[in-house]
Amino acid sequence: MRLPLLALLARGPAHGYELKQDLEQLLGSAYPPTNVGQIYVTLGRLEKSGLIEGEEIAQESRPNKKIYRLTDAGQEALRAWFEETADEPRVRDEFFMKLALAPRTGLADQIALINKQRREYLNTMRNLSKLAATEDRDNRIAHLLIEGAMLHLQADLDWLERCQEELEELQ
Repeated sequence: MRLPLLALLARGPAHGYELKQDLEQLLGSAYPPTNVGQIYVTLGRLEKSGLIEGEEIAQESRPNKKIYRLTDAGQEALRAWFEETADEPRVRDEFFMKLALAPRTGLADQIALINKQRREYLNTMRNLSKLAATEDRDNRIAHLLIEGAMLHLQADLDWLERCQEELEELQ
């Protein structure tokens, strides 16, 4: 959450709730809702580390609010983030560990594990399809997020199929 908040602050000062709304509007309903408390905790940490500055703004009929702005150090951290590539493909996959260890324990059948995981992926795919149908058509970022998740799920489904073929050959 640190770097996305810095990215939102790059366009100008904002308070925590405003950042929450901006993030949710940008990513749409496919992205899990952000806890505003977590945003304020993260903003506090960013301020302590010197990546942002906060300024109390007095309000007449409401409690004061704190507006945050990016510092030069925050701008530099954001530039470095955009220069980095995303993590490498996942090799430490929890499902694969279950699949690999199931025969050693005698507690689970590998094909049953694959079928259960396949059902989970297909249910998630259906839910994402429904979500895509209800998401605002003008929010291209949200649609790209949903599409990316669905493509990853399809790749996972293809991989499950490959695992099942290999394991059935061994039997």
